[in-house]
Amino acid sequence: MRSKPGARTGTFSSAQKEQQAKFAVAIRFVSTMSALFMVSFRDAIRKTGINSAFSWVLKNAITGIFPVYSIDFPNVLVSRGDLPNALAPSALAAPNSLITYSCTDNSGVGIAKATDKAILVVFCPAMNLCIYTTGSALRSAITDTLDVSTFSGKVVETYIGFISDEGRNVANSLYTGQLTVS
Repeated sequence: MRSKPGARTGTFSSAQKEQQAKFAVAIRFVSTMSALFMVSFRDAIRKTGINSAFSWVLKNAITGIFPVYSIDFPNVLVSRGDLPNALAPSALAAPNSLITYSCTDNSGVGIAKATDKAILVVFCPAMNLCIYTTGSALRSAITDTLDVSTFSGKVVETYIGFISDEGRNVANSLYTGQLTVS
């Protein structure tokens, strides 16, 4: 038989307060992409994709000094796995609130196939909102565009990754930079 947990009577230590502040920043960010992480974090053993993504962000992408923490966007992974990622990826702000992604096709390297689909992610810190696609252009297409009119005039963080056609293999995402949406 288990006993009912009691109410906390003491105060939190400074280390606990620091960890709670880091958790809050990580949860706020990860929650914007929870559905994506269920598909894009396939390396987890006995963890859901969102829990694996949360662990990654907490350990590798939180920066700052207590009590002010933030996300270190270049260190974020929005997808994680063993599939080779594309070569020389880039993202550019295009007219009409579009983000244009491009990369070099590396089909045939390792298990990379021409039919792998691009995962395109655009995160707007000011709005704490994310737009992404997992059924985007094929690896062999080497270019794709994402409409982000919701973020018009805002600064955004961009990422690219790949997922195999059948959805079993995923590539570690690559940070493609900070852009201002026109």
